[in-house]
Amino acid sequence: VQLVESGGGLVQPGGSLTLSCTTSGFYFDVYSMAWFRQGPGKEREKVACIHYNGPPGYYIDSVKGRFKIPRNHAKSTVYLARNDLKPEDTAMYYCAGVAFCTPHGIGDNSFGEGSWGRGTKVTVSS
Repeated sequence: VQLVESGGGLVQPGGSLTLSCTTSGFYFDVYSMAWFRQGPGKEREKVACIHYNGPPGYYIDSVKGRFKIPRNHAKSTVYLARNDLKPEDTAMYYCAGVAFCTPHGIGDNSFGEGSWGRGTKVTVSS
């Protein structure tokens, strides 16, 4: 399993940034996918997920209305499109396949702790 996140960088508050996660080594079409993030001094948290059948995605309250999680099956890639970024969105962002993606919750990384990619760093600052 390989998960390669990209697209991070420095952005001003209120700005936009789209992250990409390119995957390989597993059958992308049958996995729900999720984005996680870990802010400075914080534990990793689940941010958004999309079912293997596609939209709608599900989001934690703090990003609802600002983030979207589309996926492209032909490219085995999942994205995280983010608008109106806030300083509290500053974090390392990671993607993973998850066991479930529902309005009631997002599953954990299906492939285990050793499968995390390197992540992509996002800094929201003026």
